[in-house]
This record gives sequence, C-alpha cells and structure tokens, in this order.
Amino acid sequence: MQMRARLEALVDEMLDGQILLEEAVGEFEKLYILRALARHKKHLSNTAKILGIHRNTLSKRVACYRHQDRPAVRAAKASSR
Repeated sequence: MQMRARLEALVDEMLDGQILLEEAVGEFEKLYILRALARHKKHLSNTAKILGIHRNTLSKRVACYRHQDRPAVRAAKASSR
C-alpha cells in the first residue's frame, strides 16, 4: 500500500473517531519526533538536523512531551497505592 493510501485510511479512521485536527497534528508530531530520536539514539543534534529544525527547538519539544507524560505517571502511581 502506498503512503498516500495509508494516510488517507488513517485520516478516515481518525475522523470516524471524532479526533480533532489539533490533537491529530500534535500526536503525529510527537510520534514523528520520538521515532526520529530513537533512530538516532537520542542524539539531539543529529535528530534535529534530520528533522530540519534547530536543536533548541527539538530540546524544548522533547521537554514538553516529558512534562505532558508526568501527570499520567503520577496518577498511575497514586492509584496503585
């Protein structure tokens, strides 16, 4: 299946699930960046170069993702007590 067809199928699925554009774009960007970081063994400069963004921009976005994930971790720990 070509990439365009796969993307169209994903978009249809997201629209059926009533996913807002802002949420879809945010999740795509986060996953894209985290996968790129994994491919480059979390080396910020190399990853930023591949993504075509400044290293500081990448660093800020990664820090934001970590901050977003922390409340979920805290809530899970609190509920397990």
